[in-house]
Order: sequence, then structure tokens, then C-alpha cells
Amino acid sequence: MGPDLTGPGQPAARQFSLALSIDVVVEEKAATTEVASEQDDFHPGIRLWTIIIGLGVTILLTALENTIVTVAMPSIISELNMGENYIWITNAFFVCSAAIQPLLGQLCNVFGRRWIMLASVAVFTLGSGICGGANSAAMLIAGRAVQGLGSGGIGLLIDIIVSDLVPLRYRGNYIGVILSLYGVGTTLGPFIGGSIVATTTWRWIFYLNLPIGGASFVILFLFLHVHYRDHVTLKEKIRRIDFLGNAVLITSTVSILYALAYAGTSYGWSDWHILVPLLVGFLGLLLFLFTQSKTLCPFAAAEPVVPLRLFHHRTSLIVTINTFINSALTFWGVFFLPVFFQAVLLFGPQRAGVALLPMSLVAIPGSALAAMSISRWGRYKPVHVAGFAVFMLGLGLFMLQDPQTTTAQWAAYQCICALGAGILLNSHLPAFQSAVPESDQAAATAAWGFIRSIGWVFGVAIPASIFNSRVGELVAAGELVTDPAAVKMLAGGEAYGAASAAQVQQFPLEVQDGIRLVYTEALKRVFLVSVAVAGVGFLLSLFEDEIVLRKRLDTEFGLKHENDRYNRTKSVV
Repeated sequence: MGPDLTGPGQPAARQFSLALSIDVVVEEKAATTEVASEQDDFHPGIRLWTIIIGLGVTILLTALENTIVTVAMPSIISELNMGENYIWITNAFFVCSAAIQPLLGQLCNVFGRRWIMLASVAVFTLGSGICGGANSAAMLIAGRAVQGLGSGGIGLLIDIIVSDLVPLRYRGNYIGVILSLYGVGTTLGPFIGGSIVATTTWRWIFYLNLPIGGASFVILFLFLHVHYRDHVTLKEKIRRIDFLGNAVLITSTVSILYALAYAGTSYGWSDWHILVPLLVGFLGLLLFLFTQSKTLCPFAAAEPVVPLRLFHHRTSLIVTINTFINSALTFWGVFFLPVFFQAVLLFGPQRAGVALLPMSLVAIPGSALAAMSISRWGRYKPVHVAGFAVFMLGLGLFMLQDPQTTTAQWAAYQCICALGAGILLNSHLPAFQSAVPESDQAAATAAWGFIRSIGWVFGVAIPASIFNSRVGELVAAGELVTDPAAVKMLAGGEAYGAASAAQVQQFPLEVQDGIRLVYTEALKRVFLVSVAVAGVGFLLSLFEDEIVLRKRLDTEFGLKHENDRYNRTKSVV
């Protein structure tokens, strides 16, 4: 769901385990043991399916945006003279998407799912209009930030709404339907982006969201009618918001992600410009954990934004880490495979978009397969182990790519990698939700969405740092590239922005060969590290516990008029 944001510092909660023991509400017996007499009383109807389709149309917005921009970035960077600020085309989007999610998780509990969802769609559409009309780098970055706020809400609310309407055991099937439309967006995104750049202005990759955003807003406005706590006064609603926790978390997140945006590119990792915001950010996360405990913090909110009880189970902690890893690795490939196609194989933007199709075409069936497996057998651990194993293999195969790689080879490598990524795409959420009661579903989903979004940011920032560092080493060695103009194009963190066939082909053939080899070697380093990271996820998956997935739905945010002939899900209202 798109682009969408996996949080550093969460395992540190274990440091507080003794002091927080009073806070932790241990419900392992309820979470791990299914009542023998439980009946399957879930009977979906037309209203539910209408909402699912509406959510699917909405996810097209973020799905297109996740992939359509990657192919168009060189053109955008060139026209707006963005220089090293190009990193904020993606980072502004992901930083805002990640930072806003915990707050939105609380707001949708307080004000209801419907209005927060509609507001998110409207904000995303507004941001798209700003980006399309941008006449400067600052305006484009501002528009991307607004888009990120909307995208964070869309991705989060879709997961929460499905959790409200479908029992945990069967959610995968309905998420699979939504993901099929997500797959359409991610599949068509690179192709549409490449076609737009090749035939008209890049601005249409943003204007394209306007009619889709309008259509999704109308569908959700007409059909998304769910219960919310309308009996609570506005004053009581505001008092339930964890302003302190949200302020500390947002500030810490932005500080860390700001440092990651420039680390290894504009500044070295040991430079104070990087160390200071990193230190402030991580200390802020420790302070955030402190504010979430009523035992430790006298100013803690009655309803913390991220209740620490969400992480009392070992599986919760493992799934938290692996959600971060999977999200990071997904964007690791999405943002660096276009570099291979355009700077190494010298494909144009449109052809590069088509070359990415195997990634999208295989990932969604893989995700659907995982969802059906979890719904059928109620087991997620084998899915996670298999997913990381296949993902790790696919990432390793990318290390074999060079200027002589054939179409059959790179397509096969993508299919293997995409299968692993697809299996893991949304299969961690049921595992995370299984360890917490239904009353904590919104908070759990918001925390999981935050972790996922942070992983996306790290999945761009970390490989970018590795890539730029390796390019710098190769250029400084003076063996592959000696032409002054080529050195200037590649040095100082400029190599990613220059990763296009047009930029490479402006040089004589012998210089082109050296440039292509620089990109090849840098990408090998990027994917080597990704294999190691995937290996960590694989090992952690082996230590997950299997928790029974609930078949009954107890929620106060279900469909209105739920006893009519269209829907008969159990709801506590």
C-alpha cells in the first residue's frame, strides 16, 4: 500500500521491561488460545465488498505514486535544477507519511475512520496538484510533503478499516483484493511514468492523481459509513489525544530521517551535521518510550499513542523488526533497479518502466498466495520464513547483473525477488495484530504502519549512502573513469541523479564503458548489503511463535445498520 512508512528504537522498549511491568496487560492466554466453541459468524455482503472496492480504488493513488516517480526523477531533477536536493523528492514524501501515522491512528479512534480517510484522500490529491504545478524545487518538495501526509493516512486507514470489518483470520483475503488494485498501480506506474516523460511533461505523473483522487473520494463518501464514538463530547475527544507523545515522536522521526537524507552524500557519517540530528532523534525516541509509560512518566496520556503493551510478546518484537527490514528491502530494489536499466543497460525512461514489469506482475500474485495461505491454515510463520528465503535469493541474483546481462536473466532475477517481496508484503500485519486484543487494533495497526513507513525511508536512504560511497571510491581510484566531465557528473553524490541513458551517452564510447562499470560495481555493493539484511530477517523469522488468528470480530467501529441483509458481522456498539 504503498508507497508507505518501520521504526528505529522500538526494541529499546525491552530496556524498560521491569519498570513497565505494571503497565503491560498480558493477554497471552487470550491471544494464543482459541476458544473451542468459537463459531464462524462472518458473512460478508454487498456493502462490505463495495467498501473494499472503494478502498482499492483509493490505493491506486499511492500505488501509482510509489513507482511512477522513480522513472521520471532524472527529468524532474534536470528541469528544476534540483542538484543534491533531489533526495527530497522521495524523502519529503516518506518522512511525512511515516511521521503522521501514529497521530492519525489516535485521531481515527477519536473522530472516526470515515472523516480521517476522506481528509487523507483530499490532502493527497491537493499535494498532487501542487507537485504538478511546481515551478521550483521548493514547491515540488512542499507538494511531495503534502502528498506524504495524505498517503500515510490512506495506507493506515485502509488497514484499520479492513481490520474493523473483517475477522483477523480472513483479513488476508480482502487485503488481497485491495492489493490486486495496488498491483495494477505499481505495475502500470513505471510504464505510465516512462511514457509520460517520453511523450509529454513529467507534470502529468502528478496531475494523473487528480481524477483518481476525486473518484475515490466520491465512492468513499457515499459508501463508507461506519460507527464511531459520536456520544463523546469534543472536549473529551481532544483530551484523549496524546499530544506530548505525538510531538516527541514526530520531532524524533523527522530529526533521524533528516540526517539519513544527507548522510553519505552531502556529509560524511562522522560529520556533526549528521551526528547531531541522529543523536537528537534517538534520544528523542528514548524520551518517547518514557512518555508512553504511566509508571515512569507522570505526564503520560491516558491513551498513549503507541501503548508499550503492544510489544509484550516476543512475536510482536520480531514482527516489528522484520516489518522494518522487509519494507526497507522492498524500496531497496524499487529505487535502484531503474539505475541499472537506465545507466548500465542504457534503456530510455519508457523502456526502463517496461523492464520493471516483472517485479510488479509477480509480487502481487505472491502476496495473494500468502494471504490465502494464512486464511486457509491460520499460520504465518512458514510464510515469513519462505518469503525471506526467496527474497534473499532474488536480491543475491541482482549482484550478477552487468552490461552483458540478457533480458531473460534480469527478468528471471526480478521474478524471484518479487515473489519473496510479495509473500512478505502484507503478511506481517496479521502476525502483529494476533498478539494484541481487538480493542488495540487501531493502535497496533498505526504502530505497524509507522514501522513500515520508516522502513521505506531507510530503504531509500541507506542504499543511497552505500551507492554514493562506492561510486566515490571508484571515481577516486581513477581506474574506470578519468574524463573530468564524467568525474564531475558522478562525484559528490550526483551519480543517482545522472543515472539516465541520455547522460551516459553524451560521452565517447570508451568513457561510457567506464561509467557503466562504475554504476555496475556500485549496484553490486548495494545488493550485497541487502542480502545480509534479508538474512537477518530470515533468522529472526525462525523464532516467531504461532498465535491463533481470531475468527470472530468484536469492534465498535463496524458498519452502520449491521443487522441488515447485506452484512451480519458481529459488532459491539
